[in-house]
Amino acid sequence: MISQSCGLLHAAHEDDRVFGMDDYQGPVARWCSGCGDHSVLAASQRLLSERQLAPESTVFVSGIGCSSRFPHYMKTYGFHGIHGRALTIATGVKLTRPDLDVFVVMGDGDCISIGAGHWVHAVRYNVNMVALLLDNEIYGLTKKQTSPTTPQGYGTNTQPRGSYLPAMNPLEATLGITNASFVAQTAEWIPAHLFATLKAAYDHEGFAFVRILQRCPHFTADLFEAAVKQPDLVEILEGPGGIRVESLDGIYDNKVEHDPSDLGGARALAQDSEVVRVGLFFKDESRPRYDETRSLSKHSAREKIEILDRELERYAV
Repeated sequence: MISQSCGLLHAAHEDDRVFGMDDYQGPVARWCSGCGDHSVLAASQRLLSERQLAPESTVFVSGIGCSSRFPHYMKTYGFHGIHGRALTIATGVKLTRPDLDVFVVMGDGDCISIGAGHWVHAVRYNVNMVALLLDNEIYGLTKKQTSPTTPQGYGTNTQPRGSYLPAMNPLEATLGITNASFVAQTAEWIPAHLFATLKAAYDHEGFAFVRILQRCPHFTADLFEAAVKQPDLVEILEGPGGIRVESLDGIYDNKVEHDPSDLGGARALAQDSEVVRVGLFFKDESRPRYDETRSLSKHSAREKIEILDRELERYAV
């Protein structure tokens, strides 16, 4: 566990501060050259700068994996947790400190393998935070092991003859969870769409789940190579209330009109396809949020200890 302070603790009344991207930039990232994590990091820092989020009021939580070094490279508060537990930590942070902006960064193994149970219930709880699934379809940190999203038949060091099972579809799974309120997909090699998606996720009132397709330059560089080189293999979802990026007009001609309030339509579009679909699949801000419906204690730390002591005394023998 690593908790890092931003080092910029100003008095709360100083509202005239203006933050640039360098106010959120920590040490130089040690990811491999060409790793999609770099793109997500830059987009996140740009988002914080545009929304002028105070570094001392922003928290990045991660689990274990290449992407989970994210908090180390942000000049905000951060929590580098253990494998698969990022969402539980982030939920606790947000419930205890609803005034903080909370972001969760996970890899495909971290989120939907060992962390699958927490992922399902985090979607159901619908606590107001942004969850980023950085999906390169491989365990990269442990050197090319099959992950839940590795395509069937794709050779890895743990299954050299090819992954035995069909890959799990995180979009379909998330859209099938009770109380899901925001589900989107974007790609690290389309930075304009990535940034627009992060903005939409941050502005959402509830649990915003964003799957980010990304390349691992060492182990899965070929998986998205065709989509990177051939824009016709990318399909952009557009429509009322969706994510519109005008700068991509003329580059990506394949567009689909989709109403993000249509859950059935979202589920149909989320199914595996020959094209890479990016956009806002589903959004419903009327879904109940656990951080709103749960009555949180307003007692101080000392008062909580006194209450606990009194309760324990009731059962003393």
